[in-house]
Amino acid sequence: MRPLILLLTVAGCASLSESGQVRLSRELAGLVAGEPRACVSANQGSSLQAADNRTIVYRTQDIVWVSRLPGECPGLTPLSTLVVESFSGQYCRGDRVRGLEPGRSIAGPSCPLADFVPYRRP
Repeated sequence: MRPLILLLTVAGCASLSESGQVRLSRELAGLVAGEPRACVSANQGSSLQAADNRTIVYRTQDIVWVSRLPGECPGLTPLSTLVVESFSGQYCRGDRVRGLEPGRSIAGPSCPLADFVPYRRP
């Protein structure tokens, strides 16, 4: 019985990641990508969110910013609270991000943010 529980847990995690990408694809449908930027202003009331372990999303009033990390970042899931190490009042390429998974008290390893690609309505 134990291997079955582990298998169901792993399958559940895979579907969470897939659904995060599916949701992001739906949100970006009909939007046009702009030129990547190294930094975006950190607005009060908005926060970074993980779509999966390689994709960070930041939503402002009329723009969806997407940062695709250079590699997988363990601990980042759509349900993670993101801990960002930024010292400028902006989110910038190279700032470090870590995921704090629900029910945990220690965040995962830190990973560098990449450029932010803006997606807007045409």
